[in-house]
Amino acid sequence: MAWSACTATMTTSAPTCCVGQAWSMASLRMALPSVASISCPSLRFPHTASFPASARVRFSQRKLEALPSFTGLSPDKHLLSVGSRQDCFLSDYTLTIIDNGGRFFAMRHGRRVPKLNRPPDQRRALLRGLTTQLLKYGRIKTTRARASAMRKYVDKMITLAKDGSLHKRRQALGFIYEKQIVHALFAEVQDRYGERNGGYTRIIRTLPRRGDNAPMAYIELV
Repeated sequence: MAWSACTATMTTSAPTCCVGQAWSMASLRMALPSVASISCPSLRFPHTASFPASARVRFSQRKLEALPSFTGLSPDKHLLSVGSRQDCFLSDYTLTIIDNGGRFFAMRHGRRVPKLNRPPDQRRALLRGLTTQLLKYGRIKTTRARASAMRKYVDKMITLAKDGSLHKRRQALGFIYEKQIVHALFAEVQDRYGERNGGYTRIIRTLPRRGDNAPMAYIELV
């Protein structure tokens, strides 16, 4: 109703204000309806919304409680429990390892294993071949590193032969490539090394290898 009244005043007052004169801003303002004449329903929001007590979010002011820390390589770092206005954060950015019964070794201290520049399977095959050749021929020429690495395996095979049991024979057959060498070793070891306790091999150094200048040595049975 208010808008129709405003339009009616516009239609009636427009010819009277502009008869015999040009349009002006004053006449346009008079022709437009006033803001107070238009009644619009107003929306009012309360300053504080009335929510139920169960829906309100309350922050507890209790103290921070430290959770049990993990034991690992890094020092003990506690986790702050949730329940304060502060964000949950770690006390320090550290890498922790949970101790689940296993052992962790950082470095290989005291573990002198001759790698011989080979992976484990190839290294074992090389040592088995060198041991077989030494027991077969009695003296071979190889590098000093290989001679030093194979010495304990040759001594072990001779120790197994001195025992002479079936179990020791099968262990020797699983390591030495040729069966005839194993049977001959078990048959002759008592006459040759019956009174000797260890030290069944001898390493003699020789000239370096031509080409790569690798240190060479002879290894032989005593």
